[in-house]
Amino acid sequence: MVEDAFSRHRPLLFTIAYEMLGSVTDAEDVVQESYLRWSAVDPATVEHPRAYLVRTVTRQALNHLRAVTARREEYVGPWLPEPVRTAPEVSDDVILAESVSMAMMLVLETLNPTERAVFVLHDVFGYTHGEIAASIGRAEVTVRQIAHRARRHVRARRRRFEPDSEAAREIVQRFLHAATTGEVQTLMDLLAPDAVQISDGGGKAVAARRPITGKADIARFVLGVLRTTTAATRIEHVACNGMPAVRLVIDGALDSLVAFEIHDGRITGLYGIRNPDKLHSAETVLPLDRGGHEPWKP
Repeated sequence: MVEDAFSRHRPLLFTIAYEMLGSVTDAEDVVQESYLRWSAVDPATVEHPRAYLVRTVTRQALNHLRAVTARREEYVGPWLPEPVRTAPEVSDDVILAESVSMAMMLVLETLNPTERAVFVLHDVFGYTHGEIAASIGRAEVTVRQIAHRARRHVRARRRRFEPDSEAAREIVQRFLHAATTGEVQTLMDLLAPDAVQISDGGGKAVAARRPITGKADIARFVLGVLRTTTAATRIEHVACNGMPAVRLVIDGALDSLVAFEIHDGRITGLYGIRNPDKLHSAETVLPLDRGGHEPWKP
């Protein structure tokens, strides 16, 4: 019974932890820690397992986030979330797809841990201020103030978002074809004027040390990267973080992953991950879940 209840809610628990931490590895650690705590509890004493597990994961994720904040400040080069392979149906839930998108996860990084927890639980998962207050150990009136502050902060920084779709994947295919054939003008036509390219090598792989902005500079960067590839490079189309993405596989090993942000038919963001510590999660599709319409009972 203990394992059945936990397994039933595991996708929800992982999604909460991932959105709070931006790391598949850290989220899986938090879920495992929460399972150990759950397995030590007598199920007969827990009236609502789902509510208990969400509170446990939230508290564990908060503790973990506070511990890794300083480590991320020392990160070499731009930091990007660890990508998560997503199933096609994630795009059907626009709130979920946007909440795990690279752009939104970067915005969430600018919140403090408590603000991030409150925003994620309220605006993404739909929990009430009272329910969140019980989870993080704050007064309900305080949670309302935190939620207002976090929402205002996010709205001022969030980018336009469209989930993965057939049309978006077609744009990516056209972009890659233009890049591999050296069609510079076509590349630039597919890029939005305010497009940004961010690379994450973490000091462990060659990558641009700062974001690249502007159509011309991004086009030059992409062409330069592709000139270094060989006939042994294989491009695989996947979905990551609710966005169209490609995996670059060289000699059978995953070298990098690029997720594409698209709005109004143009690419507004390219997010490239080359840090080998972050690529293992790009191998397997992981289930994400906002919990449906089941109420979170106290």
